[in-house]
Amino acid sequence: MIHPSEITGLVLAGGRGMRMGGVDKGLQKFRDTPLALNALLRLQMQAGGLIGSLMVNANRNLAAYEAFGHPVWPDTLPDFAGPLAGFLTGLAHCESPYLLTVPCDTPLFPLDLAERLAAAFDEPGTDIAMVSAREGEADSDLRTQPVFCLLRTELLVSLIDFTQSGGRKIEHWTGQHRTMVVPFDRPGDDRQAFFNANTLAELQSLAGD
Repeated sequence: MIHPSEITGLVLAGGRGMRMGGVDKGLQKFRDTPLALNALLRLQMQAGGLIGSLMVNANRNLAAYEAFGHPVWPDTLPDFAGPLAGFLTGLAHCESPYLLTVPCDTPLFPLDLAERLAAAFDEPGTDIAMVSAREGEADSDLRTQPVFCLLRTELLVSLIDFTQSGGRKIEHWTGQHRTMVVPFDRPGDDRQAFFNANTLAELQSLAGD
């Protein structure tokens, strides 16, 4: 059983934001709150108080992210190498046994995310717990959401080896380890919870603007 303070939460805000016109996505507003700050607040509100500390992965406007009150770490890999670069940075700086990753552009992720992913580690030998969920109201199929992962911090060496060999796909790396897929399809689960806003129009729609 994972206890409070054993999980560090990481907000992934290091992308180029190309589909938002190249803006720094984590600083765009969702209901008057920057997306990255919104994610930090939702991690602080997690059921069971499972999140012990928080940090942000960002590659631009670092002072703006630092103003949110938590450590900010840029990618160690060059050229905006994607979410797996954020995983690598987070694992390298994580001082707790587990790292929980969430993207900044999914502002409604569940407040019981950490609790439900942590339960997957009751199964002996689990290395990674990954979300599967529907992506919006019209989508009836569960799909893995690989940027929502709870990882053992000891996987850092494996990820270093994977990225140094040119690997960049999260699923290709997680497939090398015992990964438990946790479905978020209970009655009452918000079907918009894992909808990621790729454009400003989608962000405004999700916020109800």
